[in-house]
Amino acid sequence: MARVIAVANQKGGVGKTTTSINLAASLAAADVPTLLIDCDPQSNSSSGVGVPRDPTRLSTYHLLMGEVSAAELLQPTALDNLWVIPATKNLIGANIELVGVESREFRLRNAISSVRERFDYIVLDCPPALDLLTLNALVAADSVLIPMQAEYFALEGVSELLDTIERVRENFNQGLVVEGVVLTMFDDRTNLAQSVTDELKKYFGELLFDTTIPRNVRLAEAPSHGKPALLYDPKSRGAECYIRLAKEVLDRQGSNSGAPPMEVASDQANNEPLSTSSEV
Repeated sequence: MARVIAVANQKGGVGKTTTSINLAASLAAADVPTLLIDCDPQSNSSSGVGVPRDPTRLSTYHLLMGEVSAAELLQPTALDNLWVIPATKNLIGANIELVGVESREFRLRNAISSVRERFDYIVLDCPPALDLLTLNALVAADSVLIPMQAEYFALEGVSELLDTIERVRENFNQGLVVEGVVLTMFDDRTNLAQSVTDELKKYFGELLFDTTIPRNVRLAEAPSHGKPALLYDPKSRGAECYIRLAKEVLDRQGSNSGAPPMEVASDQANNEPLSTSSEV
């Protein structure tokens, strides 16, 4: 049965889609059958693995509306072990159309249940908002991977996201845990990055991935060619870092790592809230 990982952060521009694409691709490159599901109306994950934009295509929208099965939507990619269920801009309508639907929070979870045995991992690329699409992803997921930049504005949204995860856990998905936090667009030459990293280590402990994702031109160029970084330039720093991240994810599942959100919602040593001041 596949482990379902939602890649989520309500703050935009933190590398969420880049992480979804390249984590899924790196898992697939390790001979692990992986499914990438694009839950974002911007459909960047879809185009980032070579599925061209087509508003008439059957997509995640039709999956959530119960019009097609997950198996009917599976599309192969250039990687043998990677499949994708693409999105289109029509998906934004699901936020409105599902409001009055019974068990609306469980639509994605129920829809992918029929294909979970075909994969080892299912990666959900969530939109940059805490809306009904993200809620469906969190209810469907076993864990949440949080990409974030080493900036203080990025820190401000983490507590809100953890609170949302905890509420989902209490009401809809008791098994939901935090897979981990990965720092993206990281520049270890700056004092700011180092101080934020130190704060996050105190806050998240072992849930902070050792791997950090650097700012990397080849990583930024890859989506315009419809390829994950490891296909576009396998020797680039970005590709190598996502391969290391995938290895960490695999190793963590082997050790059953991860923690409920309330266990990381306060400083593990001093029980203090995450600081966002410049005095860190």
